[in-house]
Amino acid sequence: MKSLRRTHTSSSSSSWIHLRSVLYVAVAPPQSSSSSSLPVPDRGNLKSPWSRRRRKHALSPQQWESLLSPDGKLRDGVKFLKKVRSGGVDPSIRPEVWPFLLGVYSLKSSKAERNVIRMKKRKEYENLRRQCRRLSKQSNESFKKSKEVGGSQSRESSSFNQNPDSPGSEDVVSARQSLSMEGASPDNLEVDLQVHEEESHSKTLMEEEEEEDNESGITYIDAYAADTESSGFESSGEESESTQLLRATEEIEESNPKVTKTDSFNGRRFKVHTAEDFATWQRIIRLDAVRANAEWIVYSPSQAGVPEEKAQEFAEAVGLKDYDHLDPCRIFHAARLVAILEAYAMYDPEIGYCQGMSDLLSPIIAVMEEDYEAFWCFVGFMRKARHNFRLDEVGIRRQLNTVSKIIKSKDSHLYRHLEKLQAEDCFFVYRMVVVMFRRELNFEQTLCLWEVMWADQAAIRSGIGKSAWGRIRMRAPPTEDLLLYAIAASVLQRRKLIIEKYSSMDEILRECNSMAGQLDVWKLLDDAHDLVVTLHDKI
Repeated sequence: MKSLRRTHTSSSSSSWIHLRSVLYVAVAPPQSSSSSSLPVPDRGNLKSPWSRRRRKHALSPQQWESLLSPDGKLRDGVKFLKKVRSGGVDPSIRPEVWPFLLGVYSLKSSKAERNVIRMKKRKEYENLRRQCRRLSKQSNESFKKSKEVGGSQSRESSSFNQNPDSPGSEDVVSARQSLSMEGASPDNLEVDLQVHEEESHSKTLMEEEEEEDNESGITYIDAYAADTESSGFESSGEESESTQLLRATEEIEESNPKVTKTDSFNGRRFKVHTAEDFATWQRIIRLDAVRANAEWIVYSPSQAGVPEEKAQEFAEAVGLKDYDHLDPCRIFHAARLVAILEAYAMYDPEIGYCQGMSDLLSPIIAVMEEDYEAFWCFVGFMRKARHNFRLDEVGIRRQLNTVSKIIKSKDSHLYRHLEKLQAEDCFFVYRMVVVMFRRELNFEQTLCLWEVMWADQAAIRSGIGKSAWGRIRMRAPPTEDLLLYAIAASVLQRRKLIIEKYSSMDEILRECNSMAGQLDVWKLLDDAHDLVVTLHDKI
């Protein structure tokens, strides 16, 4: 499938080729050798994103307790979401509050109902991890078997991969694998290239093996894939969907572990990948995990103080490699990243794993200490964010187009200047869209932005519309695209600089990348709020 990066307009192809390389290096996980962190902003000195009349503060533990009835139900879901939209959530109660914002729990659920859901979701996560271990074992056995085949197949595979005219050679490495390779920093490019050579070799062997076993055909199964339209994860009396996935794939693998499978869920069809596909994701996940940013450490003291023995145990359990240079807390963090990202690749095989997903998960596991809780929060986050990682890039295309429309509607002068530079498609904000400001804001600021964004999404998911906000004098209705309004706001804040000084898209890209550490998240949300009020109905 041709990606958006390959079908960019010819009039700006030369600048886009350079832009692509810069963008992916920018998206690559940073090389963190230090656990230092940027300072946490003082909320008291920053304006509220939703009211200019008085300063607002984060949802406090006392306010959170007052919102809960004796049986653990939220007394007023609108008031709860309004408070989060105004100032985010106090760090001490994030583990309790985030599952509500991310749809793990319904806003109407009781404590007893949440306990049942929690037990159910824990078992489902354990089933997914068990399936990951099974596929990992199959992959290891397949790799050992391929090494025993001899040098003839290796020479054939090498010849195939070196021949640019070989049929289908363009597709040997998938877009997700290419994203990881192109996104690597120079220090890691060599190891990434090595990984891709191994993946290409593995796929060639897999194709040869499948040619020898054609009688197996293709088997279809019913299995679970992420339901992006779901309104939550409430418990039901039926067998859990991930359990269905585990049981169905086990039955298929017993008959033929190499078969390619396709699943159907709610009328949608997705491919359930083989052990070789899973191994590809696994290698990239492990590389990204050990490169993960260490900024979270000062915000999570309990995980920062993890014993070395426990960190080593977790690392060995998930097959983590090349982590000797890391401190125990970072080894532990990397191991958790691997476990949860592997489980997500099983849960949502259409997406699998793509570079950038580890950036979104890392803050979540720094807050949520139980892996299964972090996993289901990540699933809730990815309900919207998964479209950033589709191979056809439809989600990225739509979001960049929306940012372009916002800028055009708000500032026609700036938009005309972007047109002159052939930058009106707004690809210079690609990184902001993919990792949702994770590189432009520090850890605490990122979480504040995400919490406000999640509150909007929770309001929409719960059916809380404009009328409810109007009754409590909330000028801006909830929007699924608050992130895009914030991205447009960050560009509009630099309109004068862009118009007067920049004469190429590369210069605008460098300016966007230099925003890291320079943005005031609450000013950014103020401006995004104003754009929502002015343009929401038009966009």
